[in-house]
Amino acid sequence: MLRILNYQRYSRRVRRTANQLFDAVAIIASLAIALLLRMSGAVPATMWEGLAWSAPVFIGVGFLVFNATGIYRRVWRLASLPDALLLMGAAALAVALSVGLLSVSGHAYWLPLSVPVIHWFVLSATMTAARLWRRVASELPRRARAASAAPRGAATIVSQQRALLVGRPEDVEVLLRQIEQEESPAYLPVGILDLDSHDATLRLRGVPILGMVDAIDHAVDTLTARDERPSVVIIAEGRNGSGGLPGARRVQLVNAAQALHLSVRSATPDASVRQSLDAESIDLADLLERPATDLDATVAARAIEGKRVLVTGAGGTIGRELTRQIAAMKPSDIVLVDCGEYNLYLVEMELRENYPQVPCTAVLCSIRQRQHVMAVFEQYMPDYVFHAAALKHVPLVELNVCAGIMTNVIGTRNVADAALRFGARAFVQVSTDKAVNPVSVMGATKRLGELYVQAMDLQGAGRPDSPRFMTVRFGNVLGSSGSLIPLFQRQLARRAPLTVTHPEITRFFMTVHEAVQLVLHSTARTMERNVQRGRIVVLDMGEPIRILDIARRMIKLAGLVPDRDVPIHIVGLRPGEKLYEELFDAREQRLPSAIEGVFEAEPIPVPLPALQAQFTRLAEAVGEHDQDLARALLFELLDPERIVAAKAADEHAGAVVRSLHGNREGAAA
Repeated sequence: MLRILNYQRYSRRVRRTANQLFDAVAIIASLAIALLLRMSGAVPATMWEGLAWSAPVFIGVGFLVFNATGIYRRVWRLASLPDALLLMGAAALAVALSVGLLSVSGHAYWLPLSVPVIHWFVLSATMTAARLWRRVASELPRRARAASAAPRGAATIVSQQRALLVGRPEDVEVLLRQIEQEESPAYLPVGILDLDSHDATLRLRGVPILGMVDAIDHAVDTLTARDERPSVVIIAEGRNGSGGLPGARRVQLVNAAQALHLSVRSATPDASVRQSLDAESIDLADLLERPATDLDATVAARAIEGKRVLVTGAGGTIGRELTRQIAAMKPSDIVLVDCGEYNLYLVEMELRENYPQVPCTAVLCSIRQRQHVMAVFEQYMPDYVFHAAALKHVPLVELNVCAGIMTNVIGTRNVADAALRFGARAFVQVSTDKAVNPVSVMGATKRLGELYVQAMDLQGAGRPDSPRFMTVRFGNVLGSSGSLIPLFQRQLARRAPLTVTHPEITRFFMTVHEAVQLVLHSTARTMERNVQRGRIVVLDMGEPIRILDIARRMIKLAGLVPDRDVPIHIVGLRPGEKLYEELFDAREQRLPSAIEGVFEAEPIPVPLPALQAQFTRLAEAVGEHDQDLARALLFELLDPERIVAAKAADEHAGAVVRSLHGNREGAAA
């Protein structure tokens, strides 16, 4: 092993010395060529003399610059455009410093002004050619082997598939190079579809660009006429998820390809072409087939910058995205609250890695524990509170009524009361469309949370300095934990049937990034414009989408055919599940909003004392773990008029008791 290492070091030194000797010759030779070109071959003797005694200066400065810029530390047999640009820059710097040194010393009289420019050009060309010849020499045989191994037309070998490549030219070029570098490539590129029309009719690494993505039918017809019909479409993805096909265009391409009996693949840089589009790699925004809401991020940043923000449920899907977007807005610090140790650890590590300049504190705390919640607020005194902690899995909460009430009702009351007691500027509750006309325990608990937050907000009416209590309501978030999309992704990965509860079941959908962006935006606008108290902000989620359609789109985006490659099974509605969801309650007034991307709803308000009295009854039932009584009280409390009537009856009974007690005391006296 030692002998091998010594040989490798010796070999590197030999290569470096050879390169330096070549560069020394190239510097002087290119300077001589520059003189000859400038003087049209008639170079005076004084210039040759000047070149002779100035040569050490050019060589010495050249060596210093080339070493400093790392020219001798590059693998030139794998050189690319950035390497060539670096070499040209180093040559320019070497020539400029050499001429500058001669000028300062007064010895540049023999050098015409245009010679350094010609010198740089010739030197760059010479050094670049000398270093790239190995790459060119290795590319030519590889291309020749690929051409001989897979001739076009009927002679194409069976194991190699003709491929139609789709994507931006920059991404397709990377894919073409990957294919060329394979000893026995599985694909033979026969055409390219571009994302726009700028490069149509041109060629990229010898492969013709046949038009835009929408022209796939015409491209396949053209290739079929040449006896080069493709059997596969490969989408060239960009690095870090950039590039590729956005939104509905990907769905349209997959549909068109499958109609033409072409399979669909995808490829990312530095990775082999996948046999099908990985279900995990599907861009969830593509499932919506609508443009994502785009808002001015500076609006929310104005409210958040320099403020202390506390996020409950920080380890969940919504909570984690809240922390990401908030951290980008330069808060003074973020307090992360969650009862799950592992999720809290993950979100804290993510923030520390991606936003090291933002101080963050992870607090392991259950919002069910009132005294602990109060202690956390007393210690950190947050300006903004985003309450995302909740139990939201409908069938599970249906079976665990007391747990759902403790988190979604009592927990919400604890956090809202703490925000009021310790002077938060705003409390924002993340709610759900399942709180509208609820039939499930989860929906009912979220509805009670909405009513409590509304009552807290109305209590501050007439006092400009009192905190704002807001509820933001929206539907399903694509990809959230325990939701539909991760289930479909797991089923697709196993090629198992996708399970849908009902053929006509619909839901409102939006991406988690979109939802959180709207939450922050509406919060900032509410604070800026002092929106009327007691209203619920409802995100505009477009039209509801059939779950069956989502399932079919996911299968197609994975490059597969629904009902042929992956079946869809109807399994029936689950406990507490509705066939369709609504964004507005029948007794709510739907109002337009001055805030972009949202509506406003004005529910029938319930006085805070009435709610507090009923919450006490509910907490007692939960404390006794009487699930049946807790469920009954829960749905009883959903009628605002009944709550007010019950409160009035309690007050009347109390007044009667006090009156009787007073009469007895008077009689005794």
